[in-house]
Amino acid sequence: MDNSYSSSGGFAALGLIPIIIILIIVVILIAAMWKVFTKAGKPGWAAIIPIYNYVVMCEIVGKPTWWCLLMICPCINFIFLIWVYNLLCKSFGKSEGFTVGLILLPIIFLPILGFGDATYIGPTAKEAMADNRFGAGDYQKPFDNTPPPQA
Repeated sequence: MDNSYSSSGGFAALGLIPIIIILIIVVILIAAMWKVFTKAGKPGWAAIIPIYNYVVMCEIVGKPTWWCLLMICPCINFIFLIWVYNLLCKSFGKSEGFTVGLILLPIIFLPILGFGDATYIGPTAKEAMADNRFGAGDYQKPFDNTPPPQA
């Protein structure tokens, strides 16, 4: 009798290799995001909670927490995720080039941000809101021409 299923164990092992590689990448990204949150003074465990990590990221960059709803809506989430990643890089003193790297190669640039020498300098979105084109410090009052309070 011919046993043609004797070599199927080798193919099963080949299927495990991509799963192990993906798990290693996920662990590296979670550890890097954990470190980024810790550097910003937020709890590191927030990196592993699916929606809450967007809320914490909005707090780190200084955007309102309702932006996390925009980051989970289909189609517009790409725009807001790129925007928040850019503000995250600026909150750590990095440039737009680092943002491009973070978007295209997060497995490299997120550990650089988390484990590197980048320090959290504060939320950059609030600084940007103070000098908006309407002249108001509050984005909800675009026609208020009073100057923003000086810190």
